[in-house]
Amino acid sequence: MTADEGPRGVGVREVAPPPCGPDEVRVAVKASALNRADLLQTLGLYPAPPGVPADIPGLEYAGEVAEVGARVRRWRPGDRVMGLVAGGAWAEELVAHEREVMGLPPPLSFAQAAAIPEAFVTAWDALVRQGGMRAGAQVLVHAVASGVGTAALQLCRAHGARAIGTGRNAAKLTRARALGALDTVLVDGAAPTFAGEVKRLTQGRGADLVLDLVGGAWLPETLEAAAPQATVLLVGLVAGASAEVPLRTVLGKRLTVTGTTLRARPVEEKIALARQFEHLVVPAFAAGALAPVVDAIVPFVEAGAALERLAANDTFGKTVLTW
Repeated sequence: MTADEGPRGVGVREVAPPPCGPDEVRVAVKASALNRADLLQTLGLYPAPPGVPADIPGLEYAGEVAEVGARVRRWRPGDRVMGLVAGGAWAEELVAHEREVMGLPPPLSFAQAAAIPEAFVTAWDALVRQGGMRAGAQVLVHAVASGVGTAALQLCRAHGARAIGTGRNAAKLTRARALGALDTVLVDGAAPTFAGEVKRLTQGRGADLVLDLVGGAWLPETLEAAAPQATVLLVGLVAGASAEVPLRTVLGKRLTVTGTTLRARPVEEKIALARQFEHLVVPAFAAGALAPVVDAIVPFVEAGAALERLAANDTFGKTVLTW
């Protein structure tokens, strides 16, 4: 990847393989997937954290263990695995701490598994671990046709919560409704307006929990759509990194607004998250209760073109890259 050139600066080249430490495993990557963070990184707007390859995007992977460090006990060469990294997953090999690595659900292919980590871990961590989602909750999910959005919709269904999804594309909202019980709100026009419809759908109360993947100018309307004592989890900034916050609404409704991201967390937090997700959520994929939503599978050599489709909002769910 050439910094600041955007998707057109993405290409394939030879680099030295990363060294494998005593507590790490080397993974032969079979598939990865696209994320907004990858797009922003190619534009020079979201640099990789220290110690992470600055010129190799990619936050999630599925593949086989190729080598284990001297102290590794959980994995053996040939094990099928998946996981999250802070960067470098768009490569034939990567290394990760053995306890951050998760086993791949048996029925799934590498391409399907590569669409799980970023979308489902992000949605589950936000809605369940931080938001305390419970049965009967009214959950507003912005950009419900995105990778994280389609994951959140399925998690709402699995937890007995009611999902209300927003989007700007009617066809995508129709596809999202096919994934499970979902009320949708089509957002049109320069100024987003959806709070009135959300309140109508919730008999005037508003949403108990909001997964906000958009931010920017949507935030004031999001706070208006929230129920008293609701929690708003800010995960993405597709609509911009700044917003005018109506503080009277925050105070009057006693709202909680929480910002959350996975990439910059300390390794100890990432390990705890991976272990809980593997124990509590991964079995649902094996049982068929949850499923990754794959929009397209393309070769790594076409990553630049795939990023352009992502930038144009032409995708539904996840775009997967394979070697």
